[in-house]
Formats: sequence, structure tokens, C-alpha cells
Amino acid sequence: MKSTQKLLDIDGSQGEGGGQILRTALSLSVVTGQGFVLRNIRAGRKKPGLMRQHLACVRAAEAISGAQVTGAELHSTELVFVPAAIRPGQYQFSIGSAGSTMLVLQTILPMLLMADQPSEVILEGGTHNPMAPTADFIQQAFLPLLQRLGAQVSMQLETPGFAPVGGGKVVVQVQPWTHLQPLVALLRGPLKLLEATATVLNLDTAIAQREVATLEALLAEYGLNATCRVDQGIGEGNVLTVAVHTEGHTEVFSLLGEHGKSAEHIAKRMAGLVKHYLHQDAVLDEYLSDQVLLPMALVSWKTNLNSAFTTRTISEHTQTQAQMIERFLPVSIVLNGGTIKIQMQ
Repeated sequence: MKSTQKLLDIDGSQGEGGGQILRTALSLSVVTGQGFVLRNIRAGRKKPGLMRQHLACVRAAEAISGAQVTGAELHSTELVFVPAAIRPGQYQFSIGSAGSTMLVLQTILPMLLMADQPSEVILEGGTHNPMAPTADFIQQAFLPLLQRLGAQVSMQLETPGFAPVGGGKVVVQVQPWTHLQPLVALLRGPLKLLEATATVLNLDTAIAQREVATLEALLAEYGLNATCRVDQGIGEGNVLTVAVHTEGHTEVFSLLGEHGKSAEHIAKRMAGLVKHYLHQDAVLDEYLSDQVLLPMALVSWKTNLNSAFTTRTISEHTQTQAQMIERFLPVSIVLNGGTIKIQMQ
């Protein structure tokens, strides 16, 4: 590699030691132009190194930035990544498995938002994956928060894809992020509406109907607007999604159906998540918290304005994410009890 740039040296075993370290490094490397060496990739996982969905993130970031890359191979535990310039345009990325397209999307979004022209991206693979945000969550929770930060991103779910088959497809349009604005979300406010959607793909519609019926009974005290949906595509799958609309925020919960777990079991788990959230005062749930840290940090970096929000739980995942962001950007992420504040150093 001919570049003489001093590279950031990152230990992939730090914190929770997962793929988020890689994805955050890729996003911020392209945005800032700072290259890095990542060692011990996913050392905290049973199968360390780059899996297909992680490799898809690397290849996508490489294509968008014209980066010089070494170590981009399946199961590789070390990666060198030196970006050039962000290149907006039309892209199509296929994971080649049921790996999460949504994690690839969250990796490349910051790059394309910082471009000077619009982009369109087609992603193929899994859209509803265990241990990853679902397409419903991205559409209903993550992208609306980006909009509150001034970003313009739209996504169409053309075909759902569940593990282990995959076969999903999403189309995403990204406009240049020309008006960055901070977000302060400290108070959730009263509940306005609960909406639930139970979806099945090539499964008996009675599964969705039973989920809805059980959920309606368990959340009767709050009232619930519930519907069933039948999707078209390959493979099989079931997802139950609830949007909790409050005065200050819309939080979204998604649960995937599991073999050996009844529809009633999934609905009871969902009711527990919703009730627990509503019994707390925090605005964001723990999963959305660590995902929104990066775009909020970009706003502080570009505008010198602070963002802040309250969260139910500051997880190890969130702490690791904060540490990674501070390696690339001159921001300070203060974790104080249930409040997170992002500000310039």
C-alpha cells in the first residue's frame, strides 16, 4: 500500500468486541478521510473475523470511497482501510447470504449523506435478521430520527428476506445532508397511539392473527391499533412490530418468529417490551441509542452544537460505540446515568 498516511490502530477486541467496531470504523474513516488498521476483528464472537455481511460492508465502503484495502477476505481478523474521496451515485450490493442488509445500510449511510450529490442504493440479502435491526425498525424508528437531524433518506422494502434463505431487497434514496441540526430528546411525553403489525411470509396467516389477538389482550389498558400483513417473497418468516407513538418520540420494537416458539409466546414477549418501555421515563430504547450516536456526533462535529437524549439502558454496545466515535471525531460523548450528551471537545 503506497499511502503514507498515519493510520489509526484499532483493537477489535475492545468493549463488546463485535461487528459494530468494524462498521463504525468504516463509516467514520470514509467521512473523515482517516485510514485505519483494525486488528482482532470480532474477537468477542464465537466465529471471529469477517463473515459475509461484514465483508459486504467493507466492499460497499471500498466502492463508495475508492479505498485501498487489504485483508478483505472471509474470516480475516485484520483489515487495513485507507479511503480516497466519497463518490455518490447508483450502487447495488448483494451480501450473497441472508446476512443483514440493514447493517450494511447503516454503515454506508453516513458516507452518502456527506456526499455532494444524491445516491441510490439497492441492497440484497436479509431484511429481517436476529441480532440486527429489521427493515421495519429502520423505516419507522431510525430514519425518522435521522430526519429530525436534518437528513433526507427514504427506503422501500421491495422483498422481505428472512434467515436462512435471505432473498430480500431494499431500495434506498439518499440526499446530501445540507442542513444538519442537533436533537435534544429528554422528555418522552404521554402516549398518543400504539400500532402493531404482525407479518407472515409463506406461513399460515393464523400465526399473525394469533399474535395480534394475544397482544391486543395483553395491552388492552393502552389500546392498540393492530393489523395483519401477508408478504410475498422466497423463504419463510414472521415478524411482529409495534410502534409506540408518544408526544416526543416514536419508539419501535420488532420480534422475529422462532421455530418452536408459539405466536402467543412472541406476543407475550412483545407486550413485556412495550410495557417496560412505557413504565420508564427515558425517550430512546437501548438499541436505537447506540445507532443514533454516530449521526448525532456528525451533527456536533459539523455544527458545533450539542445533542442529548435520555435512554433506558446504557449498554456495553453503546459504550463501545461512543469510544469508537471519539477515536475519529473531536467530540465528547458523556454518558451520565440515563442521559447521553454529544458535544465538541
